[in-house]
Amino acid sequence: MTRRRALAWGAAAVAAVTLALVGLKLFRFPPDTTPEGAYLRIAYSVGANDLRTCFSYLEDRAQHAAYTIRDYRLKASERIEASYPEPERTRLLDQYRAHAMAEDGADVWVDIATTQGFVARLRRDVSGIAKVEVTGERATVETARGTRYPFRRRDNGIWGLTLFTADLVAEAERAARDWDVVEKAALDYERGR
Repeated sequence: MTRRRALAWGAAAVAAVTLALVGLKLFRFPPDTTPEGAYLRIAYSVGANDLRTCFSYLEDRAQHAAYTIRDYRLKASERIEASYPEPERTRLLDQYRAHAMAEDGADVWVDIATTQGFVARLRRDVSGIAKVEVTGERATVETARGTRYPFRRRDNGIWGLTLFTADLVAEAERAARDWDVVEKAALDYERGR
């Protein structure tokens, strides 16, 4: 290799590293302690099909609801396994399996977001930020397409999307009611033996 060629390769390497560092600086997200930062992370995660990361940017109530769903479905599945006769046992275990076997609330979120169309809705609506309105602990991010995304500041300072909270809380309440029905039926099955 000639000296000229070595210098050219060295200059190209330095230029590539410089461009990469400048690019990182230009494309860095704002902190997630701002509504813009939280929204951009959600948009990026949806675009990258990384729905588990979106879970970190849901408000606290939504996250707690996802964990509650998992806990009730697991508890119900264990009770069904121990006390229900066939074919009811298999039918209900199949129905509860996705949430009962979830590793954590993020897995429950991914399943619900996929099956109930939340992901499709986000993919259709996410776009650049047109404006942000902050009022105390609440904020609204309005996109270039005119879609408004509501956020609430979480206890840890990160902003959490509130758009799906009502659906997740309703599903957690349904899981709690289902647990009550499962427990009563299990007691009846045990008495009937």
